[in-house]
Formats: sequence, C-alpha cells, structure tokens
Amino acid sequence: MAVLTMSKALNLGLRRAMERDDRVLLMGQDIGRLGGVFRVTDSLQKDFGDSRVIDTPLAESSILGAAIGLAMRGFRPVCEIQFDGFVFPAFDQITAQLAKHRARSSGATPMPIVVRIPYGGGIGAVEHHSESPEAYFAHTPGLRVVTPGDPASAFVMIQQAIASADPVIFLEPKRRYWDKAEVADSSELASSPELFSAQVVRVGTDLTLATYGPMVRTCLQAADAAAAEGKSLEVIDLRSVSPLDIETLATSVERTGRLVVVHEAQVSFGVGAEIAARITQQCFYHLLAPVLRVGGYDVPYPPSRIESHYLPDLDRVLDSVDSSLAY
Repeated sequence: MAVLTMSKALNLGLRRAMERDDRVLLMGQDIGRLGGVFRVTDSLQKDFGDSRVIDTPLAESSILGAAIGLAMRGFRPVCEIQFDGFVFPAFDQITAQLAKHRARSSGATPMPIVVRIPYGGGIGAVEHHSESPEAYFAHTPGLRVVTPGDPASAFVMIQQAIASADPVIFLEPKRRYWDKAEVADSSELASSPELFSAQVVRVGTDLTLATYGPMVRTCLQAADAAAAEGKSLEVIDLRSVSPLDIETLATSVERTGRLVVVHEAQVSFGVGAEIAARITQQCFYHLLAPVLRVGGYDVPYPPSRIESHYLPDLDRVLDSVDSSLAY
C-alpha cells in the first residue's frame, strides 16, 4: 500500500496498463515532455518513448480522429483532453464516429479508446476549465462514461477502462487530483469491483446519498455532519454514469426509503433526473419521500470568484437531506 494523490494514482494506473500491453499509447496536448497540465502523464514519455506518449497539435478533433484510425489497426489509444470545455471541437468525432463504429460494423471493429477529461470546478479556473459535460456523453448510445471519486478507484478504473472493448469517457474530477489515499499497487484486477458497478462507501439507514466524482468527498462529509445530529446516511459512489448500476442503488433505497442525488453539473436534464425517474419507477412503493436532486444552477459556469456560490456544498446537501427527512 502507498499513499498517493489521485493524479499519481492515475499515472501509476497508466504505467501499469502500458507495461501490460504494448498496444496502449497515450495522445494529447503537452502530455509528453511537460507531463500534462496536471502532471498525470509525468515521466511516461521518458520511460516509454515518444512513439507511445505522443504530444499532439492543439486539435482535439484530429486527436480523436487519429485515435479512431489507430483503434481500427489494433491499438488501444488513451486520449487526453486538456480541460473539459476543450472537448467540444471533438464532439462530432466522439458522438458520431467513436460511439457508433462498433455497432455500425456489427461488432467486427471494437473501439478500445479511452478519452480522459479533467472536469468540474473548484480550482478557481475560468469557464471552459470548470464544466461538467457528462450528460452529453451519457445520452450517446455506444459510449461508456465513468468517473472515480478517490485515488484507489482511479488507479483501478483507468486500467479497466483501457482494457474495455468499448469507448470509455473517463472523467477525472480535477479538484480531487491532490486528494490522498492508500492505493494498493497490484496488477491483479480480477478481484476489483467491476468498472461499471457502484460502491457503497458508507452504510446508513435513514437516507441514501447517490453521487459520483468530485461530490463523493462532499457527501461523505455531509454524512459525518448528519451523524453528529443522529441521522444515518448511506453514501453510494456511482462511479459509472453510463451504464448506471441501478440495482445497487435500488437495494439501498429499498432499505432507507429516501434518496438525494448530488452532482456538480446543472440539475435540469442531468444525470440526477435519470436516476430519479428510474428509482421512482423501480422503488415506488418503498419511497417515503420524493427523490431530491442537488446540483449546479442552470446558468453558464460563473467567474471563479463566485464559483463557491454555484457549486453544491455541505450546506446545500444537508438542506436537501433535512427536506427529505421532513416528509
């Protein structure tokens, strides 16, 4: 066991995947000599060479287009998009080509491509460096969308994503890059939770908090604060946005009778709305209160000086918890 930040855990996971399979290669802006803006790919070009860790031009559509061609030839590209808001020039390649090619070829041509995207706010950055685009990709059939909430999950999940035959949008919560936790450096992934499975990270009895990515830590803090007031909250890290592990979530809600979904992205038309609809349908007779959602406001991401007013925080989560428990 080693104590690592999430960025170091991702770096180690990429390293293990590259050691295991020489078809794995990394592509992105400034990921080689610089090691990436957040240093996730630090030293990998030095150790694996510039034919496997490739500094690309500033052209996201070209990065994804080249990766699709490489996947057709048997490689397993991992593309880094430098910031969340920069993914949109590649949106057509991702949604119209990458997502559909395996189905279009009747399964003959898999697309084992991982698109790494640092996402979310909380680091004092500008608009296009602080967005949460997960709903766009979750709405696109053929894509898998996952996001780790802690360093241990990040280390395992990046390796599992690279091993997947389907394209994976791998969202990395940038404000958690420097969070530290114990990580087991093991090449044995068979005993790890499946990539698309949710995990109960805190057991409780009164209400279920469902969350992912940057909000996992916030929800655990909310559970601690609620416990001081005699309330027992169960926290589920969804880990996978698409597909959703509804069974794990439904099992929890059937016990607690209440659900609050928390994410950083805007509430309207978001992941929380999908979860609310499906849990209401599946667990209708178990629910003691409506499913509530906590998220960003329906406005463009604000200037960094006021982002703390936009982002869901401990108080907003606890307010929704109190509202649910009041029914």
